[in-house]
Amino acid sequence: MSDNDGVPRPPAAALRPHLPSPLTEADDDRFARRGVRLLLKRDDLIHADLVGNKWRKLAPNLAAARGRALLTFGGAYSNHLRATAAAGRLLGLPTIGVVRGQELADRPRNPSLARCVADGMRLHFIDRSTYRDKSDPRVLAALLDGVGAPDAFVVPEGGSNVLAVRGCADLGRELRGLAEVVALACGTGGTLAGLAAGLAPGQRALGVAVLKGGFLTADVRTLQEAAFGGPRGDWRIEDRFSFGGYARVPAELVAFADDFEQRHGLAVEHLYVAKMLYALHALTEAGTFAPGTTVAAVITGAPFADVQSSTSR
Repeated sequence: MSDNDGVPRPPAAALRPHLPSPLTEADDDRFARRGVRLLLKRDDLIHADLVGNKWRKLAPNLAAARGRALLTFGGAYSNHLRATAAAGRLLGLPTIGVVRGQELADRPRNPSLARCVADGMRLHFIDRSTYRDKSDPRVLAALLDGVGAPDAFVVPEGGSNVLAVRGCADLGRELRGLAEVVALACGTGGTLAGLAAGLAPGQRALGVAVLKGGFLTADVRTLQEAAFGGPRGDWRIEDRFSFGGYARVPAELVAFADDFEQRHGLAVEHLYVAKMLYALHALTEAGTFAPGTTVAAVITGAPFADVQSSTSR
């Protein structure tokens, strides 16, 4: 099934997403005193199991799989693996998660991987060297054979492929004309690539990198080239707020997230959302946004405890 934009859509009756996601105003004096209006795009409320940008990236891939087993990749705490496993449970699809780190195979499952297993995902652990080469056709073919699923539908790490990027353009369309700047946290860049393409002329997309390395700009360009044939939209990467890299959550960031929750009643996910909100606060204090600017912050995920409790219902 697909709409007229060419993006495959999964059966809505089976997944029942809440779209478009709500857009609410955050009354926050730290932004208001600088003349900046802060909006929260609550993508975390789209679906209890496929939270935030995971819905937007996975949904077209699920439709394209047409009932085949899904194989995808992630680390030991991957939100993407959890969302894929949950989607498999909801749609009755077999799922296989290729996990980075052979040394993890014999260790007790952490809550994230335990949730994947509970949702029916079969885990396959590989060493980090092989994981780095997972996009090599020969390595991928060997992996598919090794797990006994040569015909599985392969979704890349983080879910960022052409289908995902095109699906994320819907996020930009939902925000057309509603904010001058739209910000979100970025891991693999797929959501930003699609978001920027969906925004209207004159709007800017700001991606806050949660990993260090400075590679995301090139990755987003590559994704847009593959999805749309060339660059789309006005966007940039802000890479000064990774706090040392993925899953690095120092006390300063935790304190900021806790304070934001108390101010706005929003439980802030630490690995992605907290870094994006912290960056917006710091950039506002630095005068990066001109007075009168409306900034929409995309809440792309919920804390794992929230996700875990929702999947148990």
